[in-house]
Amino acid sequence: MITGELKNKVDKIWETFWTGGITNPLSVIEQITYLLFIKGLDEAETIKEKEASLLGIDFKRTFPEEKQQLRWSQFKNMEAEQMYQVMAEGVFPFIKNLHNDKESAYSKYMSDAIFMIPTPKMLEKVVTGLDSIPMQDRDTKGDLYEYLLSKIATAGKNGQFRTPRHIIEMMVKLMKPTPEDKIVDPAAGSSGFLVAASEYLREKHEDLFLDKDKKDHFNNSMFYGYDMDRTMLRIGAMNMMLHGIDNPNIEYRDSLSELNEDREEYSLILANPPFKGSLDYDVVADDLLKLTKTKKTELLFLSLFTRILKVGGRCASIVPDGVLFGSSRAHKAIRKELVENQKLEAIISMPSGVFKPYAGVSTAIIIFTKTNAGGTDKVWFYDMKADGYSLDDKRQPIEENDIPDILERFNNLAEEEGNERTDKSFLVPKSEIKEMKYDLSINRYKEIEYEEIQYEEPKVIIEKIEELEEEIMSGLAELKGMIG
Repeated sequence: MITGELKNKVDKIWETFWTGGITNPLSVIEQITYLLFIKGLDEAETIKEKEASLLGIDFKRTFPEEKQQLRWSQFKNMEAEQMYQVMAEGVFPFIKNLHNDKESAYSKYMSDAIFMIPTPKMLEKVVTGLDSIPMQDRDTKGDLYEYLLSKIATAGKNGQFRTPRHIIEMMVKLMKPTPEDKIVDPAAGSSGFLVAASEYLREKHEDLFLDKDKKDHFNNSMFYGYDMDRTMLRIGAMNMMLHGIDNPNIEYRDSLSELNEDREEYSLILANPPFKGSLDYDVVADDLLKLTKTKKTELLFLSLFTRILKVGGRCASIVPDGVLFGSSRAHKAIRKELVENQKLEAIISMPSGVFKPYAGVSTAIIIFTKTNAGGTDKVWFYDMKADGYSLDDKRQPIEENDIPDILERFNNLAEEEGNERTDKSFLVPKSEIKEMKYDLSINRYKEIEYEEIQYEEPKVIIEKIEELEEEIMSGLAELKGMIG
């Protein structure tokens, strides 16, 4: 977690942007991202210099001799006016042209960078603020960026970019990524799912960093994220790198289009795809429409998941409730596909306040394994009522939290066999789901227990009302006497 001191430093930098007229939180994070890229380039160069000096060898410089003034360690000590000139006329053009250097993981996200800081004084304040934050430690870097990203969530309409961290972590723990996995989020946003998966692997599989091949896989070929918003790509890539993944595969891509040729590529999908309504048929890949002819993105993404997963691959995705019970032919087709041709394992129904303050939509988590040969036996349903936070716009921490219970029960499904339909979770056989025309709404199967309430006889209730009326009249008469 971010410490009070670090939080105060970040808040101060944020306030500098805000008072300087840059109030869009995405723009603030983007500008900070650029500066962290620039700082990171200099730090990486310094490490190479020390190693080369120690070993008495030469190395390929990022900053040539004539461009040393473009390094963070050089310009951070300049006067404000000079620093601003070097940044605007030197550093940014230099960074943008670095994309020709394919070895630089930083550079490919900087080709269309725009320098927005309006005044020398503001730049000096921001550079000084960032320079005072210790960035050597991976956890500090990660916590810093997580805190910056949390500011998107409080920014109203931009909040759709962010799935709550505790929901992401729950989904990762449900899926248990392994060092052999190839993980993708086809609508990656700020890369929250990929970061959480990487942190889970660090915690549960420390030994993967002792194996050269596994470590290379972790840093270069395990994590894939695609998005159509270049700002979010930059932010997502930075998030990954600050969490210690050297070369994340974060790229611009319309995952639903014909240009996405991925088939049976990945072993794990973690996603919260956009529910933005409809698309034009012309831009959607034909094979996705074959499975579910629709313009609805939430259905098309499920269709995509069945295509890009390897056989045996697993998926956990957030879907709007309408996916579970929608009555259109496309809705029924995708549910039938998951039940009949794949192995549908779980539906976790979440309360509608999970995405507040910026959306009140009811959602669920859908978990399945790709088999292309069926395998659905019983589907596990869980009725989640609390996630550890109030379900209003404030989202304050509270004691009620079903997440530990969800993890415990999902890991022991055999013990769920005898559960009644009135319980929080229960298993439903495939045959019953088929009878219900593949409806996956928990309310279709859940039984509600009604408590019988004993009321008094009407005659007794009337007598009590008459007694109350007498008391009121008596009180009024007494009050009249006091003021008369």
